[in-house]
Amino acid sequence: MKTEAADIPEPDRVPGAPHPRHATRVIGQDAAAAAFLQAAQGDRLHHAWLLTGPRGVGKATLAWAIARWLLAETGRADLAVDPDTPEARRIAALSEPRLALIRRPWDDKTSRLRAEITVDEIRKLLSFFHLSAAEGGRRVAIIDAADEMNIPAANALLKVLEEPPSDALILLIAHQPARLLPTIRSRCRTLRLSPLPPRQMSAILSDMGLNEDAEALSALSDGSVGEALRLAGQGGLDRYQDLVDLFATLPRLDRLAASKFADGAAGRAGADGDPFDLTITVLDRFVTRLARAGLMGAPLPQAARGEGALMARLSPDDHAARIWAEAQARLSARARTGRAVNLDPAALVMDMVLELAQLPPAQASLTKA
Repeated sequence: MKTEAADIPEPDRVPGAPHPRHATRVIGQDAAAAAFLQAAQGDRLHHAWLLTGPRGVGKATLAWAIARWLLAETGRADLAVDPDTPEARRIAALSEPRLALIRRPWDDKTSRLRAEITVDEIRKLLSFFHLSAAEGGRRVAIIDAADEMNIPAANALLKVLEEPPSDALILLIAHQPARLLPTIRSRCRTLRLSPLPPRQMSAILSDMGLNEDAEALSALSDGSVGEALRLAGQGGLDRYQDLVDLFATLPRLDRLAASKFADGAAGRAGADGDPFDLTITVLDRFVTRLARAGLMGAPLPQAARGEGALMARLSPDDHAARIWAEAQARLSARARTGRAVNLDPAALVMDMVLELAQLPPAQASLTKA
């Protein structure tokens, strides 16, 4: 049975939050916006721009703001565009003929989003540039996220960047730009977006009605509004609290609690998010924060009850921090592989938890308990 378009989740939208094309302003990324505007207004507009930075700091929001500004041709000195202009309305409805959006496609055979952007999607981009050339005027393409392209798709895009169409601008959003071909990166001008500082994050989240959890979400999301909204919308703070409580039982890990936590990674992805992805994110943040706490030698802003005391116990120095950092890189790679080959989510998460529990800093906590 073919899935209706309205039921297909958008891979470039944070579950529980509006799509970035509906955002009316870019928050906290004034330097990146100013760099683009300076180039555009100085007749130095490069044909391809690579927007980099942590996930959820506003890369897609900035890309859509740039697209509106270019296609509406307001001539303003900032990226603000009246949402009631015809161009802004068409862009919000994904009906603007001069705009192409490339993202991970839906697979009707598996009833899932594909794990990668395929070469067929880049071929659609080629057709867009070819067919829209006859209409004249500026054309804009957004690729979200470019680091999700497979090798054939990346090679096809490289050919476009080597011989860019006239009056065309390509905006590539990349959470991990190192995964892109060096030849793609070298043909783009880079806009680097930074995480928002905790005070600004808390203010933004409070404005969104997340007053009670603003401090914890700010700490756990590392300055990413998008990540904070995703965590809030999917119960991420509760999952993180469960993980902190679980590791507080070390060095004799509570196997029953560990099994319950791992089982929470099972289930199908839907419009409200992916339980496996959320669990991997929570695990990754936990281990990353352990490493950071040991390196800093000072407590981090707490993202859960009892987290500060636990981190002081499990990561008391830079030696422990290095062990946690190495584990984070290793488990992150294992999670990507596990997703690619469709391993059982609960079993994979259980293995990862058990591995972390056996690391020297975790076992050494017996003498510090």
